[in-house]
Amino acid sequence: MASPRGLELRVLFIFFLFVLLHQTDKLLIGPLKGPISETFGLSHFQFGLVVTGALIVGTVLYPLWGYLYDRYTRPKLLALASFIWGSTTWLSAIAPTYPTFLAARATTGIDDSAYPGLYSLLSDYFGPERRGKAYGLLQLAQPMGYLVGMVLALTLAPQIGWRRVFFLTGFLGVLLAGVIWWGVKERARGEAEPEFEALGEVPRFRFSWAAAREIFRRKTMWFIMAQGFAGVFPWNVLTYFFFDYLARERGYDEQAILVTMGPVVLLVAVGYFLGGYLGDVFFARTRRGRLLVAMTGVLLGMVFLVLTMRTPLGQETRFMVLLFLTALVMPWAAPNVVATIHDVTLPEVRSTAQSLEYFVENFGAATAPALAGWIADRTSMGTAILSVSTLGWFIGGILFLGAVLTVEQDVRFLRQTLAQRAQAARRE
Repeated sequence: MASPRGLELRVLFIFFLFVLLHQTDKLLIGPLKGPISETFGLSHFQFGLVVTGALIVGTVLYPLWGYLYDRYTRPKLLALASFIWGSTTWLSAIAPTYPTFLAARATTGIDDSAYPGLYSLLSDYFGPERRGKAYGLLQLAQPMGYLVGMVLALTLAPQIGWRRVFFLTGFLGVLLAGVIWWGVKERARGEAEPEFEALGEVPRFRFSWAAAREIFRRKTMWFIMAQGFAGVFPWNVLTYFFFDYLARERGYDEQAILVTMGPVVLLVAVGYFLGGYLGDVFFARTRRGRLLVAMTGVLLGMVFLVLTMRTPLGQETRFMVLLFLTALVMPWAAPNVVATIHDVTLPEVRSTAQSLEYFVENFGAATAPALAGWIADRTSMGTAILSVSTLGWFIGGILFLGAVLTVEQDVRFLRQTLAQRAQAARRE
């Protein structure tokens, strides 16, 4: 039988694979923008609608998935999400026309709602003092998936076509569904909380509407949800338009794009873990620590991106250095947002709480590609990337400041509630 530490690492590794391969499939469409647009004769705006369609579907389903994860066995639901990912990707691979491709890609948003259950389950394997690092390590898989997708788009797709690449990534989703079904075990909600360490058996906490209403009584959650809308603008714009920007407006060929974006994606990956690590370090000193790290990353990312995009053509060394700095700091917020949600919400409604944050976040994610495409059609991709990204980061930084001012009280509420529950369990 595996040790508790071994079980933690196994689950983290399986979830790492899930995020890596799922993000490869999801983000592959960005590097494949060129050949897909050529196949269907798409404008920037029409391509933006393809991305937006999947985001809208995922947004609508987030509250439902969050509720299901808090009510039922999370590993089985995650396995179902993985199977849906593979199946819907196959549908987009066989779509013969733009309307059918648009509809098929929209269905791929169904499984994008899997992440709240994944992080909720991890919160029951890793305690508060280690969650930032665990989440940062897991989110490291997101840019790695983007890198894998980039390599597939630039090397494999020209040889076998973009449709067969989608067949490959869809197959991996179906395969991973079986790995999760048999390889990941459920845990009691709240099992990793320090208040329950001395208990022989952790009480079974189940979803209730009273507990769900507590989410909205936490002021920090309001700020976190609001920043989610604007905070994802830069990510979606850069993900879906930056490759085409490098090719069309800076004159990069495929090799130059790979040489530039390969290190960028690796630095983004490092930035996720670094952000989670710094969040844990500063959280140990002050309960505001995670959010201070998140706010710093957002503001630095905005400054570095402005300097990057204003670098004249021909100054490619300066452009790359500034782009690398942007890539390193912009992920700092992500692991700390998830960890903060779990720092202020009850264990039995954490999937619901994170789903609500993603629900709001996806409205911003759905808006950004279409907005950027509209601006790009009238000005340039560089203007679209810079204007939409800086707007999102500026608003997000202000909202993070609000969360910094409220988080101590909300963390205190959670710890007191869990301590009362542990005391009641000892008396029984």
